[in-house]
Amino acid sequence: MTAPQPLTHLPRADLEAVRAEQQRAYDALVSSGLSLDLTRGKPSAEQLDLADALLTFPTRTTTPDGVDARNYGGLAGVTALRAMFAELLGLEADQLSAQGNSSLTLMKDVLTYLWLRGGVDSERPWGQEQKVRFVCPVPGYDRHFALLEWFGIEMLPVPMAEHGPDADAVAALVAADPTVKGMWLVPTYSNPTGHVTTQEVAERLASMPTAAPDFKLFWDNAYALHHLSSEETKSADIVTLAAVAGHPHRPVVFASTSKITHAGAGVAFVGGSRETVAWFHENLGLGSIGPDKVNQLRHLEFFGSAQGVRDHMAKHRALLAPKFAEVDRILGERLGGLGIAQWTHPQGGYFVSLDVLPGTAARVIELAKATGVALTPAGSAYPYRDDPADTNIRLAPSFPTLEEITEAMEAVTVCVLLAASEKLLG
Repeated sequence: MTAPQPLTHLPRADLEAVRAEQQRAYDALVSSGLSLDLTRGKPSAEQLDLADALLTFPTRTTTPDGVDARNYGGLAGVTALRAMFAELLGLEADQLSAQGNSSLTLMKDVLTYLWLRGGVDSERPWGQEQKVRFVCPVPGYDRHFALLEWFGIEMLPVPMAEHGPDADAVAALVAADPTVKGMWLVPTYSNPTGHVTTQEVAERLASMPTAAPDFKLFWDNAYALHHLSSEETKSADIVTLAAVAGHPHRPVVFASTSKITHAGAGVAFVGGSRETVAWFHENLGLGSIGPDKVNQLRHLEFFGSAQGVRDHMAKHRALLAPKFAEVDRILGERLGGLGIAQWTHPQGGYFVSLDVLPGTAARVIELAKATGVALTPAGSAYPYRDDPADTNIRLAPSFPTLEEITEAMEAVTVCVLLAASEKLLG
């Protein structure tokens, strides 16, 4: 079988033929009446069904340590559930707090407390600083960037690579500038690339000198348990690494069951050093008398143990892995070797990151919209929605059915080919 020739090498006449062929295919798609959505990494209904037994729990109202879950109190959450997820996240139970359903809410809370009160190791509240800046690996999570923009925190992009963020670039930014107060990172199966931060890179981030004494690493481990194969990647133990390096309060860890059980009715966690967790509770306690312990008890009974969580995630994997494989198959068959696209091959998480010919991502998304295929807006994975190369598209294959993914990806590849041929023809 002859290997495909890169479009960038084709003579103009051949390239015009490619554009004409893709235009015909595109016109057929527009008239076919598709209505498909690859924008958000939501669990499918089948994934949510896996946890429907939650609705039969709890069968008791008292926690294993004798607390009445129906009453006030217990600001840190149900102790046994904290211990269960601490084991999964590589922490001790007293290094983890269990709260409501949204880890994003906890991120906003932590930023707010830092802004108004300062952290355990802060000289003053962040809001009293002349300027606050954050390091942001790109492509990254749009809601992280939106939160920083809302606070008025300046964002400093650094490349996200296969082994994690560019540690040299991060170290250079934080070493001499005290306004650089923090950094976002999705360390395991990052959003949207699926890359994993290695132990070596994590150790560098934990130990690097920072001009700001209260520099924070927002370690958003949203996908730590979301494996797509039986080879389960283990997250780097950032809390221990930071403690050993003499920066115990640097990492703030976030996680949740949002894509594990019922997305809108789960449990979220925030962790770090014992002092960080105590600081969080001190601030939280001014506006809360305790989380929904009944829901936490429900999750405790449903899972039974940390192994119960792992067994449950294997069921998610059985539903998700074929969808990711289908995305990879179609991209490979339709775009492989053409020199106009490259994409990630994640071993976990919820996204595939597709880089198209520079200068065409917005056009691809525009074309796809007209066919009835919704993609995340161009630039979403970059601070201020500015992808300087106009190249990145985030694909979220979890929610549609397998058949819908086939239809959507066939349409996306037509749009990529059409936009590329347009661009190359000038």
